[in-house]
Amino acid sequence: MCGVAGVFSLSGARIPGLSARLAHMAGLIAHRGPDDRGFWMSKDESTGFAHVRLAIIDPGERGHQPMLGPDGSVVAFNGEIYNYRELKETAEAKGRRFRSASDTETILAVYEDEGREAVNRLRGMFAFAHWSPRSHQMTLARDRFGIKPLYYTVIGDVLYFASEIKALLPFVASIETDLDALADYLTFQYLLEDATLFAGIKQLPPGHYLTAEPNGRLAAERYWDVTYDIDYDHTESFFLQEVQRRLNDSVDVHLRSDVEVGTYLSGGIDSTLIASLASERLGAGIKAFHGRFPQPHGYDESGYAQLAAKSLGADLRVLDMSASDFERDLRELVYFLDHPVAGPGSFPQFEVSRLAAQEVKVVLGGQGGDEIFGGYARYLVAYLEQCLRAAIDGTSNNGNFVVTLESILPNLGVLREYQPLLQQFWREGLFGSLDQRFFRLIDRGGEFRSEINWGDLNMVGVMERYLSIFNSTRNVRQEAYFDSMTHFDFKTLLPALLHVEDRVSMAHGLESRVPILDHALIEFTATVPADVKFKGGSMKRLLKTAFREQIPEPILERRDKMGFPVPLSEWFDGPLRQFASGIFESLRDRDNPIFNGAEIVSSFEQSSRFSRKAWSLMSLELWMQQFHDQAHNWQYQS
Repeated sequence: MCGVAGVFSLSGARIPGLSARLAHMAGLIAHRGPDDRGFWMSKDESTGFAHVRLAIIDPGERGHQPMLGPDGSVVAFNGEIYNYRELKETAEAKGRRFRSASDTETILAVYEDEGREAVNRLRGMFAFAHWSPRSHQMTLARDRFGIKPLYYTVIGDVLYFASEIKALLPFVASIETDLDALADYLTFQYLLEDATLFAGIKQLPPGHYLTAEPNGRLAAERYWDVTYDIDYDHTESFFLQEVQRRLNDSVDVHLRSDVEVGTYLSGGIDSTLIASLASERLGAGIKAFHGRFPQPHGYDESGYAQLAAKSLGADLRVLDMSASDFERDLRELVYFLDHPVAGPGSFPQFEVSRLAAQEVKVVLGGQGGDEIFGGYARYLVAYLEQCLRAAIDGTSNNGNFVVTLESILPNLGVLREYQPLLQQFWREGLFGSLDQRFFRLIDRGGEFRSEINWGDLNMVGVMERYLSIFNSTRNVRQEAYFDSMTHFDFKTLLPALLHVEDRVSMAHGLESRVPILDHALIEFTATVPADVKFKGGSMKRLLKTAFREQIPEPILERRDKMGFPVPLSEWFDGPLRQFASGIFESLRDRDNPIFNGAEIVSSFEQSSRFSRKAWSLMSLELWMQQFHDQAHNWQYQS
């Protein structure tokens, strides 16, 4: 786990001051790699890499990066290749000799044999840059799910790339907001496709590589995608056994490390399951980390985490968090995140990551379970409406429908806390098209009806981008509402959550691994019929049934999992009232036609109990203060 940065001339010309540029970029991402720092430049100084290292596999000097291959090729790599041992054995059988035991060197070996197709043989989380001495071609590649980040921009005839946007900002002519990306953020609270909130800076999408050549050619191509080719030939027993086998195998390889591995333990199903499978292999005493809000009442889930830890024999560390911690660390968090993100859960994740980093270098988490196995209440809300329509129309047996009204009734208790969502969902009518109905479930823009001047944003473009993903027949080839919903979240919400996972851990020099996001497991679950995964509207049914023995019953059956909520409403009505008011007043005074500042302040003063809405606007304002208002401080001085 590391940070990479680099510069590449698209004209093949020498880049003046290349070494100084690389050093500056490395300094801005130094938190990602506190153990080592390295640089490489081509002889003609048209290409250069910078690397900061968090040493996990073969942590000594042999794993130093950038790493050179026998043919003169160079790689700078961030992440982990979990099947590096198997790749090494295959290469050695062909006569290849290795100088290290690192996973980085296996990338060079496979790339030398297969070129860009090497990415298809890599199992893990990765973002890397590879330079070929024969073609002088640069290739950037990112893992299938977007676990590890990679950003790029072209300035004149020079390509800049880095693990974090902040390493690119010193070289752009001016820091401006991408208004289409802002429209996406205000609508969904995350970004779509390759956009960032910074105009002119793109992210390499998950499952893509980008090639750059000194003749000016620059092209991004997809190498992997998930397709829902449904398997109707096997029984439910087969699907359960395969999920068990594949997740167990994933945990096996995710535990490969030359340093100690710990685990997050939230008290929910996903983290408990991963911790359970890890402790089966490592034995009792695995270090586990949990964060809680002791005050106010209703935000403390540590009882479930303690129950799980006792069941597993884990050594649990619990961090108490407060309003003063939020006030102290919020601006620092915004800096590390690079741009605003969905929900305030990034704050407690940031705090718990700091705690974990004090004791271990690697931690396992349960990210991905909700998007892969159907763990969001909105799926149940959508199917409740679908059940009603089918019962009225007599269409319960058509190809779009997998849940009957009778079967869904026992699971509706999950929606007890979601009555406001139900009211909002049905306020605009019933029984529309599937894509429009799901859009209403995820659209956050309605919360800002008076605070945002929507006429100044291209909302037609937002809907076009949404529909192109939700209605993709390349991915969901047979109509199933459940698959369409989970696929959209997999392609949009999950990368946003992984963005948080990466930033809050790497801010503290901690590697976060996510065993549920293994491509062999994901490709398999995409073949499971929706009526097996979501039978009776039971959320995460496939996962819970397959691993019933590994999860304590109270956690398996709980219906009150909160997803790391933060008591913003209570804090903004109490100890953080003045702190929050100051931020919203700054937003009011900002000379920006998109925001109706007076309405923002008025809404907050009338009732601060709109925590997610407040978070969205507050983090946006702090982001503008950090990056736009301080643009002069970001400018690179050669």
